[in-house]
Amino acid sequence: MKNIQMKILQTALIIATVALFACNTEPKTTETVAKDSTTTASTPSPTTDIKLPGYKCYINQAAGDSFWLQLNIFENNVTGNLKYIFKEKDSNRGELEGAMKGDTLIADYTFRSEGQKSVRQVAFLLKDSTATEGYGDMEEKDGKLMFKNPGKLTFSQGIVMKLTSCAQ
Repeated sequence: MKNIQMKILQTALIIATVALFACNTEPKTTETVAKDSTTTASTPSPTTDIKLPGYKCYINQAAGDSFWLQLNIFENNVTGNLKYIFKEKDSNRGELEGAMKGDTLIADYTFRSEGQKSVRQVAFLLKDSTATEGYGDMEEKDGKLMFKNPGKLTFSQGIVMKLTSCAQ
């Protein structure tokens, strides 16, 4: 008789445990599955938009001069590299750090030219598949050349670089 009571008690405990865990589980969410028209496999749709850094590169080569702009854009923050390679003059290469204001990049360009480290502000209008350098009056502040009025930059006479592969 004790054996039968033990088996009934064990069975009741197992049922109670299963019921307890069944009640405490979190609600399951369903995923929407989107089909890619190029494949037969299904992939889940993302539930949140995740912004990833976007790399863009621009180049201009003319009359022996080369200009190269590589940008890493994440939201409104921009880092990258800029090279001015002149055929008949000193070249300079350096790093950019700045921010997008609409379709215009305003950045500090830290570079070396003739063995001297310098910092100056640069501006590029990013439209379609081009990056056009902007110009404006500059002044020195704390050892850095800065635009006097970034709202009055002109892009009509600037170097125009075309979008290219960053693999170069």
